[in-house]
Amino acid sequence: MNKAVQLEENCYKVDLNEAPKLKVFTQRQLDKIPQFMRLPEEARKGVEVAALVFPFRVNEYVVNQLIDWNDWENCAIFRLTFPQKAMLLDDDFIALEKAYDEGDKESMKAHIERIREGLNPHPAGQMELNVPFHDGEPVEGIQHKYEQTVLFFPTQGQTCHSYCTFCFRWAQFVGDKDLKFASKEINQLVEYLKSHKEVTDVLFTGGDPMIMKTKALKSYLEAMLDPELDHIKTIRIGTKALTFWPYRFLTDDDSAELLQLLEDVVKAGKHIAIMAHYNHWKELTTDVAKEAIRQVRATGAEIRSQGPLLKGINDDADVWAKMWKAQVALGIIPYYMFVERDTGAHHYFEVPLVKAWNIYREAQKQVSGVCRTARGPSMSASPGKVEVQGVTEINGEKVFAMRFIQGRDPDWIQRPFFAEYDEKAGWLDHLKPAFGEEKFFFEK
Repeated sequence: MNKAVQLEENCYKVDLNEAPKLKVFTQRQLDKIPQFMRLPEEARKGVEVAALVFPFRVNEYVVNQLIDWNDWENCAIFRLTFPQKAMLLDDDFIALEKAYDEGDKESMKAHIERIREGLNPHPAGQMELNVPFHDGEPVEGIQHKYEQTVLFFPTQGQTCHSYCTFCFRWAQFVGDKDLKFASKEINQLVEYLKSHKEVTDVLFTGGDPMIMKTKALKSYLEAMLDPELDHIKTIRIGTKALTFWPYRFLTDDDSAELLQLLEDVVKAGKHIAIMAHYNHWKELTTDVAKEAIRQVRATGAEIRSQGPLLKGINDDADVWAKMWKAQVALGIIPYYMFVERDTGAHHYFEVPLVKAWNIYREAQKQVSGVCRTARGPSMSASPGKVEVQGVTEINGEKVFAMRFIQGRDPDWIQRPFFAEYDEKAGWLDHLKPAFGEEKFFFEK
């Protein structure tokens, strides 16, 4: 494939001969971003201090093409990528800012560690309940929560082209080995899968597997073609690259090889599902993003979209409806609207469940049936993926109607249940069983 991707008539007119190289900025390089340095001092200081706790990484494509610097205070992409002062509790911010201003590294380190410990770095039993055993030993870099699906965290894929401020896997990026999932050994995954014939789907996740060079990704994907893994039907790849660095599929040194790899795996009989993380319709508006989507779909891979509902970023039905319509127009299948997980700056991004359901419902009313494939609002909680189906009244009691989309116990799947109505509840463990029950059925 020529570096300047051959575009068919009526496709997006993208000049790829002048494509940029990936250039990223970290917390220590904020002063290298001209647009950021033009912000008011108070705003800059808030970002600098918050970024001491929350991982920060952004690249020039996001800075130059996605963020509206003329309206930065209301720009969803700015909030999505630049940590905000309010992500820290007031007392935490004041203490950390003081140590930062004084250059007291020991005090800064102590405050950062204390704050992070209180941010629930591994929610939903990821460390305690999801790590499987093989031959009596825990398997590194693997999570197996649901019967049919195994998650794998390749070591080379444990970073991203840019970081999301809400990321529920923020603990992967802060340098603490005790908080990190990763595996260098594809052989461990293969041997585990050989002994678990019930598994049909493998999800390569991170971080972002698309940060890897194609040569490294190829070693993982081709391992799934082992004849003894014929029970593996679907290979999923969780990625934000279509948003944060669409050039990964177009002009990176090995982009042609990457597209060829996807095509080869599809031709070998595996279903490739690109699990694309989208948070706002603006991520779909650049010509280079549209062309990357077209090129990926041309390989035979399918793109499904998912993302959480976030206060201050996309807590608006019109935003979701517009995003789903744009995705379907580009051939992407809307898949999930998640409730933001109870980790990190949860207080900053949290949307109450009743509001989340109303946003979902109002957005669904604006779109046709082909857009209504998005399930939600869904909580990826410890027992499974729990969907809020609505608010109703039964025998005079106002309740939430709920169901399991996925569960640790397969018998829970699609099983409805009811919770007391609580307009402030933002997560499953905030809810109480309805009708005087002492516990939910999945707690018993």
